[in-house]
Amino acid sequence: MAEKSHPDILYTIVDEAPELASASLLPIIRFFSNAAGVNFGTKDISLAGRIISAFPEQLTKKQRQPDDLANLGEIVKTKNANVIKLPNISASVPQLLSAISELQRQGYKLPNYPDDPKTNEEKEIKARYDAIKGSAVNPVLREGNSDRRAARAVKNHAMANPHSMGTWSHDSKTHVSSMTESDFYSNEKSATIDAGQTGDSKIIFIADDGTVNVLKDNIHLEEGTIVDATFMDSEALRVFLKTQISEAKKQNLLFSVHLKATMMKVSDPIIFGHAVSSFFEKSFQKHNSALEEIGANPNMGLGDILEKITLKPEILRDFEAEMEDGPKMYMVDSDRGITNLHVPSDVIIDASMPALIRAGGKGWGPDGKPSDTNCVIPDNSYAPIYDETIKYFKETGALDPKTSGAVANVGLMAQKAEEYGSHPTTFEIKKKGVVQYVLENGEILHQHRVRTGDIWRASTAKKAAIIDWVNLAITRQQETGSQAIFWLDQNRPHDAELIKYVKPALEHRNLAQNFLIMAPREATRLTLETIRGGQDSIAITGNVLRDYLTDLFPILELGTSAKMLSVVKLLSGGGLFETGAGGSAPKHVQQLNEENHLRWDSLGEFCALGESLNFLAKTNDNPKAAILGAAVETATQEVLRRNKSPSRKVGEEDNRTSHFYFALYWANALSKQTQDLEMSQYFEPIAKNLSENEERILEELMEPQGKEVDLGGYYHTDPIRVRAIMRPSETLNNIIP
Repeated sequence: MAEKSHPDILYTIVDEAPELASASLLPIIRFFSNAAGVNFGTKDISLAGRIISAFPEQLTKKQRQPDDLANLGEIVKTKNANVIKLPNISASVPQLLSAISELQRQGYKLPNYPDDPKTNEEKEIKARYDAIKGSAVNPVLREGNSDRRAARAVKNHAMANPHSMGTWSHDSKTHVSSMTESDFYSNEKSATIDAGQTGDSKIIFIADDGTVNVLKDNIHLEEGTIVDATFMDSEALRVFLKTQISEAKKQNLLFSVHLKATMMKVSDPIIFGHAVSSFFEKSFQKHNSALEEIGANPNMGLGDILEKITLKPEILRDFEAEMEDGPKMYMVDSDRGITNLHVPSDVIIDASMPALIRAGGKGWGPDGKPSDTNCVIPDNSYAPIYDETIKYFKETGALDPKTSGAVANVGLMAQKAEEYGSHPTTFEIKKKGVVQYVLENGEILHQHRVRTGDIWRASTAKKAAIIDWVNLAITRQQETGSQAIFWLDQNRPHDAELIKYVKPALEHRNLAQNFLIMAPREATRLTLETIRGGQDSIAITGNVLRDYLTDLFPILELGTSAKMLSVVKLLSGGGLFETGAGGSAPKHVQQLNEENHLRWDSLGEFCALGESLNFLAKTNDNPKAAILGAAVETATQEVLRRNKSPSRKVGEEDNRTSHFYFALYWANALSKQTQDLEMSQYFEPIAKNLSENEERILEELMEPQGKEVDLGGYYHTDPIRVRAIMRPSETLNNIIP
């Protein structure tokens, strides 16, 4: 449970591997920071923590915990906010159900998730759970725009120690397939609210039979807000999917679907469900009634369906036959038979596509061998960045990490900007009719004619967030002198409205010559050409592209996106320091359970810690914090220079040993600095003690490896067990309690 004090810096309690690593790292951080009078607190934004806080009336007094996410959401709106945010789970429905089940087994009397609520009580329960699933955390905390980049020490280390890259072939058949019409991209409408259009708007649905439904009301719109609306035609989607399934079979390619069912928690699970039911169309048609009766929902994935039909041999045989008859499936885990379609959250586009591209355009097939792949990305809004990347590497060969430049990102994400803030205004249409976006003055801002099953959504980007984003881009370009590109498509309605902000702002400051404005496809190619030449580029993007590019380019440049630093300059004046991606975290936990080896790399945490301390030093006029921050940067460089990052293999150094070396190098740096004699004298014996006991500490940290461990849970672990597993060195614990 998180603390109730008022600390200088807040460190988030999260999930999976990053949270396990915190059990080892956070005691070190607190021990060192206390010497500078810097107090670290925690806030629990984990999936389990959010579930527990949502149902206090169901739990005992001891089990209850406050809504830390809501509290943190208020803190980030204050000028003194200083938050280090680790990656958390953006839960799909299967993950949510699994977490609920685990908590129930642990004695938490939580209600079951009602998939099809009938009573008002069930509807209230579902509403509370739905507020937890998907991207429930980031829109609340990201009250600022993103400045994301690799620290210079990290980039230099990657160039000196390049990761492996797959080989691209000119005749590779791997390609991206997207809809050419009737998708979100082609149906988008956008407008900027003027002074006469402000106020509380609503979204209504007018059925062809004349009935009117209010889908969402009290949507407050301020002057200058960009409002978008669009929809995806479900019939066109199914035609497209069936065509791609057939094409994959014909061309002997793996069939894969790449979505973001976690962040886009309403639209993308529906699209994923269409992919599942299209692949197994004959089985769904033949056994429709029986599948509905047992609650087999394609939106939940093939894995859930197979589990439900285990005792239905006829249905199971038909599914297996259709699997055999269809194209080979892109696999998540070929050894365990886990396909692309098993779980909606298993294949997340910003992790899956860069991994496939890094591997030379190869995905893993059912036979455990790499194969060319049909990468199906139904909506064409952002698919061109992957399509162009694949085409470019077919022409030129793989990027060389030893010589490539770096791509930083300035991302528009403040105040729930763009599609990532669209969850409350996304709807699956129940019958034919018209959806209207109606302003307070009665004006119809947008409207679309839709049919049963279509997916309609609206999103906004607020003026203050946009202006801050442009100013942040200008600052970063002036600080670096790098190539700077606004990734905006003038032919896309939303981007055209953004350009109306960007061009005047640049021209007013006589800076237009320092920036380019390019559609994502063209920007992708130019950026790849730039970094291939060893030069750097700044990608200035909207919220979704920010998410996609801050995985794509780091995975190509560094081998991972977990080592990136994200500084969010909050609109209120505070700071949010994010530590990198957590997409591989489940595999790390699996390895820890089986072998007691945690390969999670805390480099992102080290970088965020240094930035957070430096920020605190400036905002609180705390010179000791500045000394701590500078020493963190020195320690991080030493971890890289001496290759003390975790190994992937059991029996070799892991996350815990990297934390020991980070502590050793941090103590050394503090003992040798000359700005503060008191701090130097304080850390000198600590550094000496750590150094003299290095061999014993390493032995104690390494000895437990190779054995199974029990964390007491996956989503809600036992803190006593975790502490014992993650802090196994008695010698180290005596030096740093």
